[in-house]
Amino acid sequence: MAEPLFKQLEQLQQQFRGHPPVAQWNPDLCGDMDLVIQADGHWIHEGTEIKRQPLVNLFASILKREGRHYYLVTPVEKWRIRVEDVPFLITQAARDDDKILFTTNTGDIVALNQAHPLILKPFGDPPQPIPYIEVRDGLLARMSRDVYYQLIDWADPRSPQEPPARLCQMWLKSDGEEFLLGEY
Repeated sequence: MAEPLFKQLEQLQQQFRGHPPVAQWNPDLCGDMDLVIQADGHWIHEGTEIKRQPLVNLFASILKREGRHYYLVTPVEKWRIRVEDVPFLITQAARDDDKILFTTNTGDIVALNQAHPLILKPFGDPPQPIPYIEVRDGLLARMSRDVYYQLIDWADPRSPQEPPARLCQMWLKSDGEEFLLGEY
């Protein structure tokens, strides 16, 4: 990627202290960019992994989803990219007495709460229900395996209240809410 674009994105990030208001930006589509966010969280540009984490973080800050497509957006440009599963991975979890916080591979911190609930979606081969969480504006993050096992350790096992009867349900508590982690 070009250095001027990096500097422009860095200025936008500083200006908006976090994430720019990409939902408000609707420039015309410029085309498709040879950029893939792989299911394992790696960002690949023209066949080469982007190893500069600050650059990945800046691109993540201007990521936008419209329907089933993902775009990198500035006030004047819009480039379609490819995302194999979801753009982010949850790489860390922390909790206190009342709240669970997640950190993504791009540094976003998201609280598990009513605004950011767990979503169980099939992933893998064979597909298994895995927890996802919305990071922002329809952009989802999938739990890494390590975090998923950590959540299982924190979960409260219960017998299901309604049919179909499963052996066990696993529930998490955060921010005054309860979230189904899975059924086994």
